[in-house]
Amino acid sequence: MGRTLMIPIHLFVHLFWGFFWTILIGALVSLIGILKLLLPIPLVQRGLSSLANATFRIWGYAMSLLFQLSGTMQWHINGDLALEKSRWYMIICNHQSWVDILVLMHLSRRHMPMPRFFLKQQLFWIPFVGLGCWALDMPFMKRYSKDKIAKKPHLQGKDIATTRRSCEKFRHLPTTVINFCEGTRFTPEKHQKKHSPYTYLLPPKAGGTAFSLQIMGKQFDAILDITIVYPENGGKPVIWDLLSGRLDSVTVDIETLPVTDDLIGDYGNDPAFRQHFQHWLNQRWQLKDKKIAELKAG
Repeated sequence: MGRTLMIPIHLFVHLFWGFFWTILIGALVSLIGILKLLLPIPLVQRGLSSLANATFRIWGYAMSLLFQLSGTMQWHINGDLALEKSRWYMIICNHQSWVDILVLMHLSRRHMPMPRFFLKQQLFWIPFVGLGCWALDMPFMKRYSKDKIAKKPHLQGKDIATTRRSCEKFRHLPTTVINFCEGTRFTPEKHQKKHSPYTYLLPPKAGGTAFSLQIMGKQFDAILDITIVYPENGGKPVIWDLLSGRLDSVTVDIETLPVTDDLIGDYGNDPAFRQHFQHWLNQRWQLKDKKIAELKAG
């Protein structure tokens, strides 16, 4: 009963904290991005990119503290966090909630280079957030239906070109490239609609991961296969549990994988490699699905 009465207070505190730091850091990073546009000198732009990255890390620390505002949060992190901020990593991760992004920020604030997400085009128009992400060189992806591509064939491969341009920029600054391979957040409705062969996951999409590896190749020091599991909450959104102070724990499993030669190839034009890479990612998803079942069983 007492915990229920505290929900309005938790909501106010969490929302104020989240909005304050997001607006502040978003505005600062956006200003740095504008300076990058006005000063098209490579050395200056690299320095400004490093400054934007350091400012972004402050937001990571602020979002990490967001989990602690209710005073009940416990982290259960399995796996290797012996990582370095001066290296390059790729994360493949399951996706259930917007809270996943905050969990990854919590992990990266100390142990990894700051992450870059592949974002939907619509997010660019969110005040402070969109411009800040643009200034950090995060790629905005615009999805086209098969019907639209059939009518306008020149749209084919637009996302590939966006991925290529963004990954080229990542070469100059240690970065963690994050791929939510399912392409969207898991819901029971999507699970049923897609006829997913997995219990807790949607089928993974291999293209973005494969193209990132193709472009950056061996510059990635490792692939981090991350699995996030939240407590059962009766089907309520995880973000509601976080904001209302009811998210008591998060379990994160991290498996570090080498970037082997067989994972780098021409996904768009080599059918044999495409089939091989899809098989590899599907196998990873089978293992991830089994791991989630084990973590939920306790």
